[in-house]
Amino acid sequence: MLKKTYKLLNIFAKEPWKRFTFKDIKRISKNKSESYVYNTLKDFVKNNILKQENIGNIIVYSLNHNIKAITSLAASQYNKQIPDMEELMSRIPTNFFTFIITGSYANNKQTGKSDIDVVILCKDNPKNIYSELKHLCDSNIPPIHLYVFKESEFMSMLLDKNPNYGKEIAKNNLILYGAESYFRIIFEAIENGFTG
Repeated sequence: MLKKTYKLLNIFAKEPWKRFTFKDIKRISKNKSESYVYNTLKDFVKNNILKQENIGNIIVYSLNHNIKAITSLAASQYNKQIPDMEELMSRIPTNFFTFIITGSYANNKQTGKSDIDVVILCKDNPKNIYSELKHLCDSNIPPIHLYVFKESEFMSMLLDKNPNYGKEIAKNNLILYGAESYFRIIFEAIENGFTG
């Protein structure tokens, strides 16, 4: 996919539970070409990444909850400017994890005083991962605030009716590794009632 195409898909990646009109997508993407936005959306629908619905006389677009959408969303995440987290990721004592940056760095609004909020989602042993990485995070410049959750804990946070950090992660994130796993969790949460 082209960088411009990823920009349109990232609208859905940011809020995968939402439906958007053509007008919304054009405004958010800041793309001036109506034909480009229209044709790109048409291709996404044709390729089964998005679904198109008529609500009255308005057409809305939303994500399909399938493997094609998951892999497309995952690919769109790796096309962003990201802080260097390679050393930290290389020390995670498991091969199966999702690595997310939240907070100001996720929105490219960091200042010289900003720390980096890092969330790691794993299948099990969050305490071991936290212990392994804590010293490196504390000694990093800028400092890294580390949060490690089991995938099941993250899912519970998304499905909880009260505001919580899991919902903040879903609304404000930059996924550096494991985007497919992240979007699988998000889609499962949506199917179980999560609406952002």
